Amino acid sequence: MDLRVDQPLWLLLLIPISIYFIWAWSKDKKSLKTEAKIVFYIRIIAILCLILGITNPYLLLPIKEEQVVFLVDRSASLQGTDQQITEWIDESLHSKKASHLVGVYTFAEDFQTEVALTDGEVNLPIFTPMIEPSNTDLAKALQLSTGIIEPNKATRIVLFTDGLETTGSVSDEIVKIAGGNVTIDVVPMARLSSEDVAITSFETPPVAFEGEQQQLNVTIEATIATEAELLLYQNDQLITREQINLEPGTNTYTFRNASKGEGLLKYEAQVVLAEDGLIENNKLTSVTNVERPPRLLIVTHDGNSSNIAAVIDQQAIEADVIDASVLPFDLSNYLTYDAMIFDNVPGHVVGEQKMTVIEQAVKNFGVGFMMVGGNNSFGLGGYFKSPIERLLPVEMEIKGKQQLPSLGLVIVMDRSGSMSGTKLEYAKEAAARSVEMLREGDTLGFIAFDDRPWEIIEAAPLNDQETAVESILSVGSGGGTEIYTSLALAYEKLSPLKLQRKHIILLTDGQSGTSNDYQTLLEDGKNNLITVSTVAVGQDADRSLLESLAEMGGGTFYDVQDESTIPAIMSTETAMISRTYIEDNPFYPTIYGDAAWTSLFAEGVPQMNAYIATTPKQTASVIAESEKEDPVLAEWMYGLGRTIAFTSDSTGEWSGDFARWGNWDDFWNTAVSRLLPAYSEVPFSIQKSSDESFTVTDPTGTSSFLEIAAVNERGDELSVTSEALAPGKARVTVDSDPGLVFFRISNEKDALYQAGISIPYSEEYKIQKPNTAILEMISAKTDGKLLTEPSEAFREMELSSSEKQSIQQLLLMVAILLFFIDITIRRFGFHLLLAPFKRTRKKMKSENSTSATNLGKLVREKKKR
Repeated sequence: MDLRVDQPLWLLLLIPISIYFIWAWSKDKKSLKTEAKIVFYIRIIAILCLILGITNPYLLLPIKEEQVVFLVDRSASLQGTDQQITEWIDESLHSKKASHLVGVYTFAEDFQTEVALTDGEVNLPIFTPMIEPSNTDLAKALQLSTGIIEPNKATRIVLFTDGLETTGSVSDEIVKIAGGNVTIDVVPMARLSSEDVAITSFETPPVAFEGEQQQLNVTIEATIATEAELLLYQNDQLITREQINLEPGTNTYTFRNASKGEGLLKYEAQVVLAEDGLIENNKLTSVTNVERPPRLLIVTHDGNSSNIAAVIDQQAIEADVIDASVLPFDLSNYLTYDAMIFDNVPGHVVGEQKMTVIEQAVKNFGVGFMMVGGNNSFGLGGYFKSPIERLLPVEMEIKGKQQLPSLGLVIVMDRSGSMSGTKLEYAKEAAARSVEMLREGDTLGFIAFDDRPWEIIEAAPLNDQETAVESILSVGSGGGTEIYTSLALAYEKLSPLKLQRKHIILLTDGQSGTSNDYQTLLEDGKNNLITVSTVAVGQDADRSLLESLAEMGGGTFYDVQDESTIPAIMSTETAMISRTYIEDNPFYPTIYGDAAWTSLFAEGVPQMNAYIATTPKQTASVIAESEKEDPVLAEWMYGLGRTIAFTSDSTGEWSGDFARWGNWDDFWNTAVSRLLPAYSEVPFSIQKSSDESFTVTDPTGTSSFLEIAAVNERGDELSVTSEALAPGKARVTVDSDPGLVFFRISNEKDALYQAGISIPYSEEYKIQKPNTAILEMISAKTDGKLLTEPSEAFREMELSSSEKQSIQQLLLMVAILLFFIDITIRRFGFHLLLAPFKRTRKKMKSENSTSATNLGKLVREKKKR
């Protein structure tokens, strides 16, 4: 037990008070009576109690319990060591005493609890997978672990790590821990597999000209001598494959390649070998900006003829024509083009993921985009509420809803267990979009099924779209698959309704659990004017059954491999049965707008046969308009890119006399020239810093501030933190996974620069030895040690466990009581305090006197006898 105070400065009051009492005693001690001396002593004790009380005194009471916390580094650099660590901890637990509390925690960039602190038996579970193993934050792990323990108990943290921290500063955290009630022992760890090959550097020229021989430098680190294969890609196309012999240490290879592409070219180096410790460090990317003439990408589908490539000026513009089914997923492939045209392309072939990437190319990098009409375009193409609709100057919704046919739609959607995950989420989003395309008063029904039908929305007129959408989005997954009963229920609900159009959309990824008479069901439905379309999702769907249902039901069969195309399919189906999109009465468009367009029609406007009805957005510029005031040609700026909507076609079937018009070539060349980026380009400098941030500088010195956006290959906008260092200079930090990141840099003068930056793999995956200096620093500064034997984890602790017991209130109460006694003695004297004792003594004497009198009487009476 130990007495301590929290605020010892108050004890300085004892100096003047002691001087005063000494002076008072020396002055009056001869004249003081006994009673006054006692009061003097009481007053000294009371003041001592009072002063000691205000110092916040406490007693340290010993505690037997001690805490041992096992803290395990499970980042990628220690991949495969879980079993080794578990065995070490299990063996150490044999030395555990009853007074020990034990906990087990794991960390990488995040922190996880495996076994909470307990004084009971510890049974190690299989470690929980780490959410983000690609970084190590030792400082955060130690901070959180010291926050979990009870600070008044002696604690030993047993840290399993290689000391390779990639984020945070453990040295700063150790300063906070050192000198406390915590010691840290370290068990040095290393990656089990010492055989590893890693690409540590891949350099390509930042800028080159088309056809120029570019030097590609690859540096590979190897821990052993081995054979491997080195692959080089340009924009995901293999350009070099070479067998190489690696020696332990650094291996450097140089290649030369004449670029055949233009714009931002993505290069990728990859090393492949039979056995490797880590595959995450076998790939790096780099980017080269190749100067080139404007390039145009024309997208068609399934043999649809496009005349655009034939009529544009091919000497001034390079045009590539591809099918929509081979559109790339990566942003880098779109940035090699200045503009793209979708010529009668259905949305379900493109899919949401590719649409999102295209939207980013237009919005953040100035790539122009044009959609051309046809049977598979705009609303009929399933672009309602899609990323493509967002970037276009028109909406797929049309006017004149009161003139449209009455409609009944029932969506029958599989919710079985196999649909869980992205399939079900895309399906629900698709159904919600279909609801949003319906008019108020259209009949809607929604049936979700597993091994039985669940009527989520009864077939009835739609009065509240928002509630219907919420009901659809709330559907969960589970159960088996039974198609027939759900399809029969949909037919049952639609059959008696008096509507002009009645349609069922069936979506499933499985096979029905029973065999039934679908033919009779569908024939009865045909008699009631009901059509059915089917959507097969994934490889396990019963394609044969679904295709035959669509054929017998007078609808369309869709075979879906990319789940992101489901919303476009559902939008297409809803559009075809809910709207009369195609306006096919010949007319002469009315021309407005920019002189670049109006000058083409100086000698008159040709007749047009047909177009797809759309609605112009509020800020769009309508160039050509139909007699019904629907836009035929419209444009606007979407972010940095210009987009154009031409709702007629390019073949002449719909465009009519336009295709035979003398200015038809000029019409398309004008459209393409409008799509090309019009910004001025400034080659901003981008330098990577050692802390993984980037310094962006305007070399011309004319920028006041810089605006920076970043997008990854998938088209996702990334979180960017920008710190202004000076006018025209900023430090940028990007939150991104390893791979290619595209920067879009602009200033207040609308100057723009595009650049691709390669984000390498984490330091975790580099070939490196454990950082013994950090391990020794951690143990030395916290009075721990480097452990080799498991039993040492529970050796006797030099620190003591103790619990604070405050005595402040007790001392203050004693001081108050003594002051009360002091006042009482001075006011009434000792006789008042001693009165109770005097009364007791007098009573005792009285009782003794009475007893003596009674005894005398007894003696006298006895003598008389």
